Formats: sequence, C-alpha cells, structure tokens
Amino acid sequence: MNPRRKQRLAAVGTIVVLVGAAIGLMLYALNDSIDLFYTPSEIIEGKNGQKPQVGQRLRIGGMVVPGSVSRDNESLAVTFQLMDTGPTVTVSYKGILPDLFREGQGIVATGVLTGTSRIEAQEVLAKHDEEYMPPELAEKMKGIKHVKPENTPQYDTEGL
Repeated sequence: MNPRRKQRLAAVGTIVVLVGAAIGLMLYALNDSIDLFYTPSEIIEGKNGQKPQVGQRLRIGGMVVPGSVSRDNESLAVTFQLMDTGPTVTVSYKGILPDLFREGQGIVATGVLTGTSRIEAQEVLAKHDEEYMPPELAEKMKGIKHVKPENTPQYDTEGL
C-alpha cells in the first residue's frame, strides 16, 4: 500500500474514533438530565419491568387526591398525594404552586424520587384546560372520573 494512502487511512480512522468518543461522552453527560415520565402506578409497580431507583430524576403525572394537600404555615412547603388508577405517591414541594393547582386537578411534577413512593419536586405544573391531558397520562387514566373539589370558590365574572 502506498505510504500516502496509509497516512490518509490513519487520519480518517483517527477522526472516526474521535467523533465516536465525543458522541459517547455527550450521551454520558446528558444521561443525568433525562426526565422519564411516570404515573404513580408505574413508580410503585414498575414500568416495563423496571422500577425507578431512589435518587432518579423523573416526571410524574396524576390527579391530586382530594383532602391530601397539607401546607406548612411557616414556609411555602406543600405535601400532597397523587393518584392515577391504583396506588398513590406522596409529593413534597417547596415553592409557589400554580394558580390552577387544587385538589382533584391533574398535575405534572418534575423532581427526584426520595423513597419508594415519595418524590421531592422542583417544579409543579397544573393542566390549563379541563379537556387536555398528556397522552401518556390519558391512557393510564381511562375510566377514572374527574372529581371536582367541593370548596372551589365561585367568582362573579359578569363585570369583566
């Protein structure tokens, strides 16, 4: 083989190895920032045969269990239960909740699994429309009736 061809082959081989290593390092670095979506049942029973591990970052979606919201009088800490079709999961959150957050409402929380059925949330999102639901959650929630909270304040909107 011609020495010039050997040199080109070595250069192309080196480039392929370096690009492969760079892609591998990027995927490894991004692995921690991937948020997998779970429902409360999938956290307790597992998803595709695998349960999430304590310390794993994830997103969870479900309905806030009526009567489960507990607020700390000293701080912005809130604890509530989420459910879908089966077991419930406890979510703890420190911060200001969205205006649409209430019992019986569908929410999506992003956080870290701190126990087998406990999540420390960094972000809580409430759905903005009675009809909209994320597709993954809609499949899991088929057959569950939406429960409206009894103590929802009624506002007079005629003057607006």
